[in-house]
Amino acid sequence: MTDTQLYLAIGVPILANATLIALLLAYINAKSEATQRNFDAINRRFDDMRDLWRAELHRVEGVLDARLKHIEEEHSA
Repeated sequence: MTDTQLYLAIGVPILANATLIALLLAYINAKSEATQRNFDAINRRFDDMRDLWRAELHRVEGVLDARLKHIEEEHSA
């Protein structure tokens, strides 16, 4: 076996493995970014829902305060 054949026998599998590993890492990175985007969208939806609930609870609190004030005024009169 000549030196060139030896270098090729060692170098080609190493380059092939390095290429496959690089492709695998690129694929994993793309999937990770897609998953992160999905989590961000879910977090935005939860934030929107929390804001909606706070607004509704604030409205209900205002209605209850108005009713309580009305009842207190009736009792004091």
